[in-house]
Amino acid sequence: MEITTEVIKQLREETGVSVMQCKKALEKAEGDVEKAKVILRKTSAAIAGKKADRALGAGVAVAYTHAGSQVVGAVVLACETDFVSKNEEFVRLAYDIAMHVAAMSPAFVSRDDVKESDTKAAREVFAKEVEKVPEVARAKALEGKIDNYLGERVLLEQAFVRDPSTTVRQLIDSAIQKFGEKIEVVRFERLSVR
Repeated sequence: MEITTEVIKQLREETGVSVMQCKKALEKAEGDVEKAKVILRKTSAAIAGKKADRALGAGVAVAYTHAGSQVVGAVVLACETDFVSKNEEFVRLAYDIAMHVAAMSPAFVSRDDVKESDTKAAREVFAKEVEKVPEVARAKALEGKIDNYLGERVLLEQAFVRDPSTTVRQLIDSAIQKFGEKIEVVRFERLSVR
């Protein structure tokens, strides 16, 4: 498939990544837009890893109020500079994550925030569920259940509410690639009338 400027422009509009990175991804994918998106996701994760040790010095605090004013999601999203924190797209990212928090009610930002006491009760319940599993596979089954349980409760691992094909971590990683700065959810809160 021929890589035209229209295809590059389309990919850039869909991903927000620079024209050169879109062109390189399309070349690697031999013109296949969907494969190029996968390549860009992998690239954004690698870029995010390289920026992990940078200091955060700016950010925004954003709240989303669900229709009916029954649920509020609030997020503090940090970045390195005021230049990025004042960017409309960065603020929109924080708003989208706040909306996700209101909808999905995560308990932890990342697995690093999970303590043994947080999983103790779940581990006991799942241990009873896997009693009938053969002993050689029981430990693996238990860890699989714990892993799924945490995947549903950890913000960065949840499927993004607006696009279930991507996780919140992938959403942030693509923003890191786009803005060229470390971006991190510092804190979130979900408030509900019920």
